[in-house]
Amino acid sequence: MERHKVALIIPTLNERDGMKWFMPRLKKDWYDEIVVIDGGSTDGTIEYCKDNGYPVYVQKENGLPKAYDEAFMRTTSDIIITLTPDGNSLPELIPGLVDKIKEGCDMVIASRYIGGARSDDDDIFTAFGNHFFTALINLLFNAKYTDVLVGLRAYRRDAIDKMKLRDQDKQGWLKSKLNIMNSWETGSSIRAARLKLKVCDIPGDEPKRIGGVRKMSIIKNGSCALLHVLHEFFMGK
Repeated sequence: MERHKVALIIPTLNERDGMKWFMPRLKKDWYDEIVVIDGGSTDGTIEYCKDNGYPVYVQKENGLPKAYDEAFMRTTSDIIITLTPDGNSLPELIPGLVDKIKEGCDMVIASRYIGGARSDDDDIFTAFGNHFFTALINLLFNAKYTDVLVGLRAYRRDAIDKMKLRDQDKQGWLKSKLNIMNSWETGSSIRAARLKLKVCDIPGDEPKRIGGVRKMSIIKNGSCALLHVLHEFFMGK
């Protein structure tokens, strides 16, 4: 039977409290590689990783998409899982994500809105935004997603290459002066639909954040996501 290697990409920015909850729950037989990519923490996150033997790298460019880009280049595994250590991502969902990839899926989403799963971190604004963008992408790209913005998902390595997720801002449309956050979540949801890749869901609860400060700005991130979707619809190939 084919042996699949699994890499976990864990972006951090002042998430020491969440890391103390999250990291001990990871079982070593769930993954082969782990990359903690830090955005410049000042709360002891980096020191916590070093003290506990977790490989941590400080990213060279700002932003979550760049963190994914840089972390991906440090992996060799054929299954890539992105997740957050702030309490929102449940480590126990990792085996289910991997199993679906092994069954032949190109991307697997831990959806907060199917099979009785729920988000305890949603408020009225984020819940509206999540459902709005899911409905919009489904309409524009003839897809059937239930959750297009959640970060906890697994990718087949070659699917990331097919979707050209890395360095999206060098693909001719994102100008740095516009400060648009071209997320892997939005980009992969759209491009997987356009390429007709096999995308699967598993139910995945989203607990409340543990410590730290939410990095997401409703207005900024919402505007960026909308611009990203519209550009992909009108200009994407």
